Amino acid sequence: MSTRMKRPAFPIGAVDAQRVEDALSLLWPKWTAWSAMTLAQENHPMRIRDVAAQLPFVSEQLIGKRLATMRADGLVTRDDDRRGAPYRLSTLGKSLAPVFHTLSDWSHAYLPLGQMAGAERVEDALRRLHHRHSTAVIQLLDAGGPMRYAHIAEEAGLSNSLSGQQLSRLQAAGLITRTGPRHGDPYTLTDAGQALGAVYATVEHWSEPVTMFKTSPSPVRVAAATRTHTNVPLTGDGARTAAALRRSAAAPNDLFSHAPQPQLRVSAAVTARSAPGRGR
Repeated sequence: MSTRMKRPAFPIGAVDAQRVEDALSLLWPKWTAWSAMTLAQENHPMRIRDVAAQLPFVSEQLIGKRLATMRADGLVTRDDDRRGAPYRLSTLGKSLAPVFHTLSDWSHAYLPLGQMAGAERVEDALRRLHHRHSTAVIQLLDAGGPMRYAHIAEEAGLSNSLSGQQLSRLQAAGLITRTGPRHGDPYTLTDAGQALGAVYATVEHWSEPVTMFKTSPSPVRVAAATRTHTNVPLTGDGARTAAALRRSAAAPNDLFSHAPQPQLRVSAAVTARSAPGRGR
């Protein structure tokens, strides 16, 4: 019987870290997922005030700024530039469904967050993953096993201070941990960090048309990412993440099928943090 370890279904090291982080930089700003999911749920063009009415814990002014940024990034569109003209999801925005599904499934499986709205869970996952150079650090630890601080900094090409910031953020996000209690003990991936292969693969696959959205945006088919690894045995975490991708691909326009409760039931913590910003 062979003792050779099986490769994961979606190898973390197989993705382009820069491309993944460029895509995450479009999605992580707070209220981006909320706004996209609101437009998808309502399924018709919406004015800023109509989106804000569905998100009463966010100011109308902030929603307007977020939608303007999303339009510049190609996630939403509007028919003209008249003041008050409604927004709708672009083709690129609609193709976010597999990304949101996979982020939510990963969060449900590995982060002990309890019950929360689907968009809140997606935004929490994006907050943990979006920092520049963090994907490269995750890839290093996945490929090289436990590594000390100085080795990570050297291999990632980061200054000691920047490397320290990244490691602190990844620890706080629950993606890495030290192998012992001492300050110099090596870092290693947590179960949540080890399971990021499918998340990265889905984000990378979605990002393919991002640079072309102004001329010819097209939906992303996550099934193609699944086909890329069809010859790799699926076990454990790989089987769960592969199944998540298949479920997402089966219903690309349904952003809410994975939510265990109505979308806009948000936690008291989110409402408390956001309510003071309701300026109007």
